[in-house]
Amino acid sequence: MAFRRSDRNHDSGGVVPIPVKIIIAGGYAVGKTTFVGSISEIEPLTTEAALTTMSAGVDVAGDADKHSTTVAMDFGRISLGDDLILYLFGTPGQERFQFMWDDLVRGAIGAVVLVDTSRLADCFGAVDYFESAGIPFVVAINAFFGRLHHTLDEVRDALAISPDVPMVVTDARDRAATKATLLELVQHALTRAVEEGSAAPV
Repeated sequence: MAFRRSDRNHDSGGVVPIPVKIIIAGGYAVGKTTFVGSISEIEPLTTEAALTTMSAGVDVAGDADKHSTTVAMDFGRISLGDDLILYLFGTPGQERFQFMWDDLVRGAIGAVVLVDTSRLADCFGAVDYFESAGIPFVVAINAFFGRLHHTLDEVRDALAISPDVPMVVTDARDRAATKATLLELVQHALTRAVEEGSAAPV
């Protein structure tokens, strides 16, 4: 999806906002549903189902009361000013549901990959997916209870991601933090779009 300047609404004289699709991805129980819920200006749509033995033994960062997991997607919406509306689609975290990702990411301008630094390996699949698909993404370290088990440089090395991929620390429960993360992704996607446009043959 390419960014385009908002058109004027000739009937009202206002600006017609640009709809933008963003993916929120990451491993199981990393905070994707919480991230979408903390920022959405509408009641988020969630597709939660009860946990099964497939999730046994997974450390959920102190959330001992977690009894459900996303099995299809989460959906929310947030307006950024008058000219941009972000539609947020949270992916299911368990590997057995990743066959849905191709449909979910179609038309997205980019993705936020949420990371729990106590379970870095859980986000390898998401990073690999977006790198292979050529979709811009940012890595957002979800600091559960303010805890960071590794530095940003250590996380970058562990994920083997290039220096041009932005990395931020966020809190999926905090609206201001999730908004800042989304703005970082929008800026990164815009920069990528400009670079790819300037590199295109004329």
